Formats: sequence, C-alpha cells, structure tokens
Amino acid sequence: MNARLDLPFPPMPLALTAPELVDFQRVRERAMQSLFESLENLCEGTIVVDRDSRIVWINDRYVKRFGFATPEDAIGKKVEEVIPNTLMGEVVRSGKPILLDILEAEPMPFVVTRLPLKDDAGEVIGAVGFALYDKLQPLQPLYGRLSRLQQELAQAQKKLAEERRAKYTFSNFVGISPAAMELKRQGRRAARLDTTVLLLGETGTGKELVAHAIHAASDRADKPFVGVNVAAIPDTLLETEFFGAAPGAYTGVDKKGRIGKFELAHGGTLFLDEIGDMPPTLQAKLLRALQEQEVEPVGSNRVIKVDVRIIAATSVDLAKRVADGRFRSDLYYRLNVLSLTVPPLRQRLEDLPMLSEHILENIAQRTGLPHRELDASAIELLRRSPWPGNIRELRNALEQATLLSDHLRLSAADFASLAPAAEPVPGAADTSGTAAPLAPQDIPNYGEAIADFERQLIRQALAACAGKVPEAAQRLGLGRATLYKKIAALGIGTGGSAAA
Repeated sequence: MNARLDLPFPPMPLALTAPELVDFQRVRERAMQSLFESLENLCEGTIVVDRDSRIVWINDRYVKRFGFATPEDAIGKKVEEVIPNTLMGEVVRSGKPILLDILEAEPMPFVVTRLPLKDDAGEVIGAVGFALYDKLQPLQPLYGRLSRLQQELAQAQKKLAEERRAKYTFSNFVGISPAAMELKRQGRRAARLDTTVLLLGETGTGKELVAHAIHAASDRADKPFVGVNVAAIPDTLLETEFFGAAPGAYTGVDKKGRIGKFELAHGGTLFLDEIGDMPPTLQAKLLRALQEQEVEPVGSNRVIKVDVRIIAATSVDLAKRVADGRFRSDLYYRLNVLSLTVPPLRQRLEDLPMLSEHILENIAQRTGLPHRELDASAIELLRRSPWPGNIRELRNALEQATLLSDHLRLSAADFASLAPAAEPVPGAADTSGTAAPLAPQDIPNYGEAIADFERQLIRQALAACAGKVPEAAQRLGLGRATLYKKIAALGIGTGGSAAA
C-alpha cells in the first residue's frame, strides 16, 4: 500500500455534469489530480518533498529501488539520504523545473522530470519528481547513444589529460658529458624552486625536453603541462591562444568562446617556446599576466585568476633584442629569474655515440626497420660535423641514412649528405687536431661567426632546394617557421642570395 499524499484537490464525482463544466476552476483542479494520478501509475517512481527537501510521499516501486522496504521507511528523511545524485533539493532552492534529466542509479538509470510545488502566493513549498525510464521504451536507444557519447567523452578527456602531462624526464636527456650532467643538475634544482625559468640555447638542443623534465620533477607534476610555440602561431591569434576568448567575441568556429592556454595550465606549467618571437603588442599583456597571475579573455570583462609556473625558451639573444628595442626589458627581467643554457651538440661530442644509439633505437621502433649501428668511420664523420641544427639535425641525418641505406652497420659513406657541412664552424674548436692554432687577435666574435656560418649554410640549402623553404627546412632539420625567421634575420633571399 502506497503512503498517500493529501493533495489540494477537493473530492469530485468521476462524471462531470453539464452545470459543473462551467466551473472552470473545479475542472482545472480535477485535471491536475487526474494528471498526477496518471503519472503516478505510469511512471516507475514518484516522489514529493517539502520545502526542506524532506520526503513527504513516495510510491512503493520507487522506494524499493533504493533499498527501503516500505514508503514509511523513507518519509521524513532528506531526499539525498534515499536517492543519491538527486537534484530535487536544487529544484526546491531555485524554484525552477528540470524537465528532462538522467538520474544515475543501480542497476539502471532513470529519465526523470522534476517540478517545483508552489502555494497560492507563489512561494515554493516543495517539489515533485517522476521517474519515467522504464515506461518509455523509445528512450532506451536515445539513452544508449548518450551513454556511448559519455564514454567517448570520458576517453577523450583522459587522452587529453595524458597529453597535458610531461612526456619526458631528465633520464630522457641522454648524455654523461660534463655539460649534460651540469644541465641536469641545474634543471633538478630549478624544478624544486617553483620559479620562472628561462631556457637558452640554439635550435634543436632539446629545450622543450628540458622544460618537460623540470615540470615532471616539480611539485606540479600531476598538473597540466601546456606548451605554446610562439613562432608557429600567427600574431593575430596569439592573444586568443594565451588568454582565450569570451562567447561571441568572434564569429564562426570561435563564437562559443575559447579557453586560453593560461587557464588550461592552471595549477601546472605553461611552456612558452621561442618567446623571443613574441610581437611587442602582446608583450605588455603577457607581463601583466605574469605579475598579477590573472588573465582577461578577449571580448570579456571577466578576470580569471590563474596559478601557473612559466618556463620560457628562446634560441635568440634576448638581451640583444632588449638593447635593439625589440623586446621589453621589464618582461625580459621577469622571465630571466633563473636561466639555464642547454649546451649545443658540438660542446658535448662525447655524448654523440650514446645519443646516436638512442636515436637509432627510436627510429627502428617507429619505422619497423632493422636496428642500425654506426662504425668507426661514421662516428668520426659525425664528430667532425658542426651540427648547427644540433640534436634535431643529428636525428634527421641518422633517419635519412637509415631510410636510404641497406646496411645494418652504417659507415661514413652512408652520410654523404653531411660532407659539405662537416667543415669546422669559424671560431669553434677543431676536434680533428689538424687545424693551425689561432692567434688571439684572429679569434672572431662568436656570435658573428655563428651568424656567418648559418647564413652560408642556409644559402647553400636554399640553392640546392631551388629556393623551396619547406624542403630546405626539412633537410636542415629545422621547423619551417624557424627557417623563415632565420632567413629574415640573416637577410637571405629565398633564391639563396643576399636580400636587397
């Protein structure tokens, strides 16, 4: 027997006579009572709560689904004590109905409707809920599809969370040379300090790997690691990329709004790669975000507080750019709290055999090709290369040799493409032992010597590739955006000659 609810409907005869039909109020009340009784009979469950969200009525079928023997066992209890995950209390608090919702329950969820109950003065005095699922079989395919979508969403969120974890640790920075060991020592110390880190070094030295490793060794390791390559994003989109955009700030695909990288990295680390290429218009906004730890999405007046650890990286001389007026000095000092220099490959040549072995193993795993080894002639040739592209260039050379050679043991002959690049860098130490020593007055400026070498190498590469920058970038082991920026900075024309 169900516990009955005293409803505010006066008793009426089941048959309405003609005079009674003119009493519209009585007709309305009778319709409401009939509707309630019909729903109560039709639905899997019906429940009514008072203004304190305590159960005042529940039917037999519903109460037994939640482990109670009779309705009387549940009446007077807070609705959440009987039905976990219910939103009946929210309907009472807000006075707004929830017309269609999924209530998760065992062994099967319900499709539910929740309505507020109000007195004659319009005050909320409770709520009524109907569990519809078992009587509405056509909804089962819809719910099945919803369940699949929920599973796919959960999998996508899990995958995204994994992608926002650090991919590398300091053990992935291969090398036991003094330069490599000192970098790892400084990196582990930086990880403990939770301060802004500026990574300096030439292109291809592994600055991003070091940034991942610092995050992985820090107290933020279980929080997101979000990276932004400033050089790879058009200037017009950088502000949105960093700070997000409010709904309606743009038309098209962004009309629903966009979450910025600062907000995505909340609690974790934001890695700003190629920070030296940031346009001046955005530098002031980035400085404010770093100082105040808050961002304001484009098109919004809402300020969002963020807790983000910044790791920035650059392959350019930021101090020189500050002197040239191309980079804000206040932003430079804000970033340069703790700087680490990632050594170029030519300064850690004792790590080259170990690095090559590690890279060749990765190539074999990725391509399915047999694992290759290097003979003494190949190692000697690799040692004599200046490696302007550093480890990225080394990887490119090893991959080309692996793909083009049938030999399991690679020799110098398999690296013929390195021959033009195997001349010593001007001003760099000669590892072959045959170069004449330099007099002190003949030692060139290091930065100028490197720039001259890069200029000559890029011209040769562009000429060999008929001026095709993407192909030249691939051959050099550089990113296309990085090569374009070097071409502009060094005054090189895409035909291989100096720009006018």
